[in-house]
Amino acid sequence: MNILLIEINPFAPTMTPISLGYIAAFLESKGFRTKILIVGQDTSLSRSGFHELITGFQPALVGLTAYQRTMLYVRGFANLIKSMNNNIKVAIGGPQATFMPSAAFKELSDIDYICRSSGELTLLKVAQAIKNRTPFSDLAGVSYKDPQGVVFDTSGIEDVTELDHYPSPYLNDIFDYSRMNEAIMLTSRGCPYHCIYCYTPHAFKHKITFHSVDRVMAEIKWVTKKGVNRLWFADPNISCKLNRLIEIFDSILTQGIEVKMWVQTRVDLVTPELMKMMKRAGVGVIAFGLESASERVLTRLGKKI
Repeated sequence: MNILLIEINPFAPTMTPISLGYIAAFLESKGFRTKILIVGQDTSLSRSGFHELITGFQPALVGLTAYQRTMLYVRGFANLIKSMNNNIKVAIGGPQATFMPSAAFKELSDIDYICRSSGELTLLKVAQAIKNRTPFSDLAGVSYKDPQGVVFDTSGIEDVTELDHYPSPYLNDIFDYSRMNEAIMLTSRGCPYHCIYCYTPHAFKHKITFHSVDRVMAEIKWVTKKGVNRLWFADPNISCKLNRLIEIFDSILTQGIEVKMWVQTRVDLVTPELMKMMKRAGVGVIAFGLESASERVLTRLGKKI
């Protein structure tokens, strides 16, 4: 069975679809055939070209990443897919979908599933149900609309506790490196903090899971071998576990890996010594969340910085 995964971001040049890469690698490890389509600012895609993709690849399931600012595009693609083949099931996931009220199905007539839990495990459940020709039974982690238009909310799925459980999209060559100028990497998922405005801690229930240092280093060496020497570590707080991060940077330095990196973290999770080590290892930019200059606002945000 074939599964098409689509990431739409017409507001920026094409980037590594890291989340879809994880999902694709996991689904392929379970026997499904996947393809990723990235629609970015620099993507050339026509209606006829998309029709050719759908008719040629013949996906039984299409998954679309949903963000607030891309929902009109997501709805447009879903409508186009259903107009080509109404038997194709369409799922949306990502930040906009996680907490979207199920009442949204009234406006999402071409969407069959809204994914609420971990993308890998949730889409596996959906894919297995479709493969078994019972697309609306034995589901979890989703809200769905059955053929009669009745909406159901299923129980959530607990995510894995060790990220290495998921196969690597890099080590399994999910991506096309020939067009990749920067690789988006993840050494961890989630966030243990309680900032009231942020999606991540609420979506991951204030938990954080990690890849092993060996897995991280294997991916870094693999992408640099493929000719990609700029890395963006998209962990919300890469220095959340300080000793582990020091071990990663120490491995980069001792193995002589030459890369340029930028990372994200909280300002209270770095030290002058760590920043000097980052600089030596190739980090050129640290992105801190500077939320407000107002003490009153900062107090109410729950970030405690």
